Amino acid sequence: MAGRARKKPDAYLAPQKVKQALKILTGLLVFVGKPFFFVLTHLTIALLFIAYLVGHTARIVATSLLRFRLPRLKLPKVKLRPAPKTAVFFGFLVLIAFLFWLTVLRDLPSPRTLLTREQEVSTKIYDRNGILLYKIYKDKNRTIVSLSEVPLHVRLATLAAEDAEFYNHAGFSVRGIVRAIIKNLRKGELSGGSTITQQLVKNALLSPEKTITRKVREIILSMAVELSFTKDEILEMYLNEVSYGGTAYGIEEASQVYFGKNVGELTTAEAALLAGLPKSPTKYSPFGANPDLAIERQQEVLHLMKVNKYITPEQERAAAGETLSLAPNKTDIKAPHFVMYVRNQLVEKYGEEVVEKGGLEVVTTLDYTIQKMAEEVVRVEVAKLGKLNVGNGAALVMAPGSGEILAMVGSKDYFAQDEDGNVNVTLRPRQPGSSIKVVNYAYALSHEYTPATILDDSAVTFSVPGQPPYTPKNYDGAYRGKLPLRSALAESRNIPAVKVLASYGVTKMIEQGQKMGITTWNDPSAFGLSLTLGGGEVKLIDLAKVYATIANYGRRPEMVSIMRITNYKGKILEEYSCEADTNACDWEEVLDPRVAYLLIDILKDNSARAPAFGSSSYLDINGHPEVAVKTGTSNDLKDNLALGFNQKYLVAAWVGNNDSSPMSRIASGVTGASPIWNKIMSALLTKEENHDWEVPEGLVKISVCPLTGTLPCEGCGGKFEWFLEEKTPKKACSPETIKKIQEENEKWP
Repeated sequence: MAGRARKKPDAYLAPQKVKQALKILTGLLVFVGKPFFFVLTHLTIALLFIAYLVGHTARIVATSLLRFRLPRLKLPKVKLRPAPKTAVFFGFLVLIAFLFWLTVLRDLPSPRTLLTREQEVSTKIYDRNGILLYKIYKDKNRTIVSLSEVPLHVRLATLAAEDAEFYNHAGFSVRGIVRAIIKNLRKGELSGGSTITQQLVKNALLSPEKTITRKVREIILSMAVELSFTKDEILEMYLNEVSYGGTAYGIEEASQVYFGKNVGELTTAEAALLAGLPKSPTKYSPFGANPDLAIERQQEVLHLMKVNKYITPEQERAAAGETLSLAPNKTDIKAPHFVMYVRNQLVEKYGEEVVEKGGLEVVTTLDYTIQKMAEEVVRVEVAKLGKLNVGNGAALVMAPGSGEILAMVGSKDYFAQDEDGNVNVTLRPRQPGSSIKVVNYAYALSHEYTPATILDDSAVTFSVPGQPPYTPKNYDGAYRGKLPLRSALAESRNIPAVKVLASYGVTKMIEQGQKMGITTWNDPSAFGLSLTLGGGEVKLIDLAKVYATIANYGRRPEMVSIMRITNYKGKILEEYSCEADTNACDWEEVLDPRVAYLLIDILKDNSARAPAFGSSSYLDINGHPEVAVKTGTSNDLKDNLALGFNQKYLVAAWVGNNDSSPMSRIASGVTGASPIWNKIMSALLTKEENHDWEVPEGLVKISVCPLTGTLPCEGCGGKFEWFLEEKTPKKACSPETIKKIQEENEKWP
């Protein structure tokens, strides 16, 4: 029958229908994620084709049997045999597939959710009275820009910093995952290995939890996103989605916040700094507590751009040498140094994502009324010291019994970018000067020394093998001869302190300091006898803990800045509970309570320090003789401090220069940090009553000879002094001894 189209047999049409069905199925699988389901798709095609062949063959056989009308065959009975291994294998695969769907694929969001997702909830930080200090993005300050508006070098900086293989992978990087697995096995954590696509999915579609299931869901969704959008579309969404710190979301807003310009105007150096922020916006922020880390990260990104051949070595050097001009950081924030201190703690505990997206409600220990007062005192007093080459000041207020931070002033002006105002000096290692002597004397009084022990304030030179001779000097350049330990500490005499330290060794003082809260003395070999004069740098916040330990009768409190954290649904995540008045604070005792009282008694003894500071100085708080205080000035005049406390408040103050340039001559107790300390402490105690310190058991007060530290001889005048019961003097002095000491002291001016 020429001229007529030959009808295609059923055996030919069936495969065509199967192909159409498979095409539809393949399309669905492709929508979910082609790279991940590549094998599964082809396995399904193979299984369906086999099913078709079996079904088609069965249909042909059945048709043939009907056509030839074969008689029914009586089949013999057979015994059931165990299922073939193939059937067991496929059954196992089905079970695994079901479990995989149940734990991973079920409720997996659609990639299109990227276009319809909800806004995240901001984190809010409050003071102890409910005053809002800061919102970590009240709204996501975002300006959407197209990829064409983002310069090529800005895009390349981001690729170098986050995902150099972005245009070559299918949503995830095998190499990155392997690196992350090795890192996780070494450190016992689950992190790393994320591509730009994965970061977009994680930030926009999934929770920030760190679990293997979430990681698998992230990879699957990343492949689905890769199939739903082009690479350029994904990069554009990422650049508009990612956090650059605080309220700056998206590359355009980051450009405005950090440099005050549009993204199209960014230089390579500026682009590299911004590209380095998403890794940890808090840590690498140029407005953060450690702006030098931002530059280190920027240099790292520039190096990665060169390694990936995005820029030439010459361009890297030029960008690395460019001076960055940051925009004024005028964020709506109260108590900024403290807020950033709290934020860093939150990030370390909960991670950057939870802090920026988890809707935390954080009630802190800060009292904003005290904070405002302390900020004003620091600003005004530092301004008065301009002629003495003093450029900055800092202050810390805490409750020694509970460890709660009530105020933290990290510099005179957080927003003074030209003076590194965002640097929190209370957290930076500085030289404490004589204020560190309390650690030296804490050890001494715990052992063979007493407040009545006679020390020798006279010229001395120490010779240590391998080191140049060391000749300590007093602050005033003079000598006092023989004097009791009480006077040596109260008047802050340097030479007696060095001699005391030499009697038992530097290592003992280091150990005592670490017990009381010092965290910076990690290499004992780096310190000598000058340690007792401030030769070892400490953080002001650590030094405050040392003094709080003394105020707390030897029990070292931990610094507390957060009282309660809840999520936006009201669930309490953590809560701090410590009632200092009821001794509910379970602090470790690191110093004999009796020794702590001896130090308190010396530091509040205004008459004992009068020969050096006068009877009426900034170290005396009117109406509050219970206040104990100590000053400190580094030998090179780079740091000047004052720390003092009573039972309720502890105030630490510092003045100096961020760049460690020396100040002009500052007389401790008259100028420098002491006025700041005095004005803050006086304001705190204006309406407070005086409370005497409770004397611990095991202390006795007896009359001793002030020149010998022994019991007074008959007819000699005595002075009352505190002693540990086991250290009370047993012998009396003699008139001859007293006369000899008087004659020796007369030779000193």
